[in-house]
Amino acid sequence: MTTSLTRRHLLSTALAAAVAVPLDAGRGWAAPARLTLPAPTGPHPVGTVSLHLVDTSRPDPVAPTGHHREFMVSIWYPAGRDARRHPVAPWMPAAPMRALLESADFGADVASAPRTAGHEGAPLLRTANRLPVVVFSHGAGGHRSETTIVVQELASHGYVVLTVDHPYDSFSEFPDGRTSVPADDVSVTPWDYVRDIRFVLDRVEDLAAGRNPDVERRPLPAGLGAVLDLRRIGMYGWSKGATATALAMNVDRRVRAGLSFDGPMLSQPPAADLDRPFMLMTAAFTPGAEESGVAEFWPLLHGWRLQVHADGAAHGTYCDHQWLIPQLAAITGMSDEDLAGWIGTLAPFQAVRIQQAYPLAFFDLHLRHRRQRLLEGPSTAFPEVRFVA
Repeated sequence: MTTSLTRRHLLSTALAAAVAVPLDAGRGWAAPARLTLPAPTGPHPVGTVSLHLVDTSRPDPVAPTGHHREFMVSIWYPAGRDARRHPVAPWMPAAPMRALLESADFGADVASAPRTAGHEGAPLLRTANRLPVVVFSHGAGGHRSETTIVVQELASHGYVVLTVDHPYDSFSEFPDGRTSVPADDVSVTPWDYVRDIRFVLDRVEDLAAGRNPDVERRPLPAGLGAVLDLRRIGMYGWSKGATATALAMNVDRRVRAGLSFDGPMLSQPPAADLDRPFMLMTAAFTPGAEESGVAEFWPLLHGWRLQVHADGAAHGTYCDHQWLIPQLAAITGMSDEDLAGWIGTLAPFQAVRIQQAYPLAFFDLHLRHRRQRLLEGPSTAFPEVRFVA
């Protein structure tokens, strides 16, 4: 089932998202609209902190001699009841948000970043159990915020999620205020992503051992390292990050389960055989699509495997684009045709429900070993989702 993107639908989507366009009382003009995100459905509040990491084993290909690859990581986790005393984190800091909007031809000042459900520095949920860990890798020219809907959903259900900005292929901001944007003159491959992810997994081990890997040694929530379950680590990625997810599993057995959000699954060298659970959620990169390696990748999966496809989906369906772009469309007067090019014809609300339900079910099945009927066949709640193989 798909929903056509009419003007009425665009307006209702924007209103449902509660886009705020406050009036500046002193100057009499409207401030930029603040976009919004849907709330997670889990029982726990969400906390978040960021890490500034430097990989001293990898020289920076552009910076002066002596500089090494540095990047930002966010940690999202289930928080305690007093989390709401802490401020909520923005989806993205103002400077990279402006650069991101401008790069997509929306205009740098058309909207402000939404507020997330993550409370900055909130105390960790008190629990006697260790928590499964999931790592996210973004798409080409993307950023670690692009699947925040999924990230905060997982955290609200008791996962610790780490999101990674890949240097020279992301919009990011460092603690000293430096802004990083994708660089056209620097080649960043899926294998570069993999090296970043393996470095991050090493830092997860540091956290579990009680060490703080942040360059500035900024404080972390008390007890964070003690709850990390290093035996239950999963990974997912969107687009290029999805390809990197498969490659990371090829070279690092710490990753026990992998999920692809419309990954092209193309790299040199290519992915090899996998014996651990892997799931593909396809939209543009279907087995028969041009420039798709999904057909060649599928036979390499020798463990639990599943491929589903959402009718009406576009490449951006499995990330925050599906919710945020309709809001920008309502603000800017984007045509229905252009909007469909961004997000397809799948209704944003239903796409969000898919984003929240299927990744959670996948990781609950393979990291928590809880049966998930949602992954056993088509669901009347999600008639758009077809089981391909």
